[in-house]
Amino acid sequence: MVAGDAAAQASSDTSMLPEETPAGHIAENLLKAKEIALNDSHVPEQLRNYLQKALDIALGLDPYLDAMANSKRKTSPDHVPRDAEGAESRVRPQEACASGSLNGKLVSQEEKITPDWCQIFRMFVHLIRARKILLIGKLKGYSILAIAEELPDDGKIFACAEAPYLGANSQEAFDYSSDGRKISMRVGPVADTLQALHAEDEHFDIVFIDADQRNAVHYYSFVMDNHLLRMDAVICVENTLMKGQVYLENISDENVLAVRKLNSVINSDPRVEQVILPVQSGLSIIRRSPVPADAVIESKKEVVRDDVFWGYNRRRILDRLRLDGKVAYVTGGGQGIGRAFAHALGEAGAKVAVVDLVLAKAEAVACELSIKGIQSLALAADVSKAEDVQRMVDAVVAHWGTVHIACNNAGINLNSPSEDTSLEEWDKTFNVNLRGLFLCCQAAGRIMLNQGYGKIINTASMASLIVPHPQKQLAYNVSKAGVVKLTQTLGTEWIDRGVKVNCISPGIVDTPLIHSKELLLLVQHFLADIPAGRLAQTTDLQAAVVYLASEASDYMTGHNLVIDGGQSLW
Repeated sequence: MVAGDAAAQASSDTSMLPEETPAGHIAENLLKAKEIALNDSHVPEQLRNYLQKALDIALGLDPYLDAMANSKRKTSPDHVPRDAEGAESRVRPQEACASGSLNGKLVSQEEKITPDWCQIFRMFVHLIRARKILLIGKLKGYSILAIAEELPDDGKIFACAEAPYLGANSQEAFDYSSDGRKISMRVGPVADTLQALHAEDEHFDIVFIDADQRNAVHYYSFVMDNHLLRMDAVICVENTLMKGQVYLENISDENVLAVRKLNSVINSDPRVEQVILPVQSGLSIIRRSPVPADAVIESKKEVVRDDVFWGYNRRRILDRLRLDGKVAYVTGGGQGIGRAFAHALGEAGAKVAVVDLVLAKAEAVACELSIKGIQSLALAADVSKAEDVQRMVDAVVAHWGTVHIACNNAGINLNSPSEDTSLEEWDKTFNVNLRGLFLCCQAAGRIMLNQGYGKIINTASMASLIVPHPQKQLAYNVSKAGVVKLTQTLGTEWIDRGVKVNCISPGIVDTPLIHSKELLLLVQHFLADIPAGRLAQTTDLQAAVVYLASEASDYMTGHNLVIDGGQSLW
C-alpha cells in the first residue's frame, strides 16, 4: 500500500473512533499501531491483517452495543418545539437516549447521553419494580426523565448534585413532561443531602452513583451503613472502569485512583456482591449478599435463626406468593372478576387457561395474557354440563400435564321478587352457581387428590352472609350461601390429602352495566350501605386470589374471604 493510501485509510478509521471507553482506547492504540505498520515495509502483511481485524472488532463494539440497546418505543410527533423560523430546534430524544418517548419532547444535541447504561438502568427499574430511586452525580436531565418514565405514577426520583447542572432545555422538559413531577432535585453538598434523606427515613430500591467523583466511596459507605438501601435493592455505579485505566499499573491520576479504591471497597464489603459490566466506561451492579444458612452472625443481641429469620424453606415472603410452574384455570374468565383473576394468576407466574361460555371472550383475555408474556389457553365450556366440565379439565391436563389451581368463578345473577321467582329462574341460577361449581371442584379435585396437591378457589358473594337490599335475588343469595357451605365441606375433607379449598366473597363490583340509568337509584342505595363509600373494583380482589393460590396460604382451608368494603358488617 502506498503512503497516500495508508493516510487515507487511517483518516477513515479515525472518523469511526468510538467515545472514550475501554474499547475506544483499544481502538485508538490499534489505529496507531496500524499506521506504523502501513508505513513500514518490513511489517509482514499477515501482521497488518491481524491488526485490521482487531481494529474492526474494537471499532464495532460500542456502536453495536448502542444499536442493540435501543428501545422500540417511538417519540410522539405531537408538540414538537420549533424556533422562531418555524423549524424544529432540537433532535428527538430517541437519538439521544434509548429512553423512549419522553412524552414527545425533544432534546438538545449538547444533552445527548450514552444509551447503554441508560437502557440498562431503565431495565433494572422495570425488573425490580422500583418505586423510589436515588441518583448521585451529574446526570443529564433527559436521562433522569427517561428513568422517571419507567416508574409508576407514585414513583419518585431524588437527584442529588453539588451544584445546579440542568440546562434550560432539560428543565423545560421536566416542566413539559407529566413524569417531571416524579423528580425531586436536591442541590448542595451531597453528604448533607444524604444526611437529610436519612433523617427523613427515606429508603431506595435503586441507588445510582457516578464513580467519577472524589467522594463516591463515602457516598457508597453512607448508603450501606445507614440502611438507605431496601432489602432487595441494587446499587448501580457508573464509570467504574474509567476508560480502561483503572486496572492499569503505574497510574497516578487521582480520579482513577479514587475509582480503584471505590471498586476495592465494594469488592471487600461482605454485605454485597458486585459485577462490573464493560459498558461504556464501566457499570457496576451491586446487590446485598444472600445470607448463607451457616453464616456466623455477629450481633450484640442473640439472633434466632429460625424459619422466620431465614424464610420458610429459605424462601422470602414475596417468593412464597409466586406461582411459577403452576397451572391454573379460571371459569367465567372472559370478563369482570374472572378476567382480573386470570391476569393476577398469570402475573404471579402461573400458566392460565381462560374458560368462558363464549369462546371469543376467552380468546380475547388469553390474547391479553399472551401479550404480557403469560402462557395462556382459551377454552369454551358450559359449567352446568358435566361433559363440558370434564372436557375443560381434560384439555388443560392435555396441554400442560396437570392442574394445580382451580379458580371456579363462573356465575349468574337473575333478579326477581321471591313470590315471582320461577322454577326456571331457580334452576338456571343453581345449575350455574352451585351445580356447575360442584362439577368443577369434583373434576379438578380428582386430579389434585391424585397428585397430592392443589388449590381450589371458589367465587361466592357477600350475599352469602347478608341479604343485600333493596335488590330482590332469592335464588342468587341461596346459591352463594351453598357455595360457602360446599367450600367448607370440601376444605375439611381434602386438606389432609394436600388439597385446600377456599372461597372469596366480593362485595358489589363496579361494572359498566351497573352504571345504567335504570340502576342509578339502586347503586346510590348500595353506596349508602358500604362503609368504604365506593363499589369494589376487580383489582381489589386480585391479591386475594394470588394468596389463596400460593403456598403462603397452605394452612388455610374452608375459609370464606370477604372483600366487601365493610358492607356485610352493618
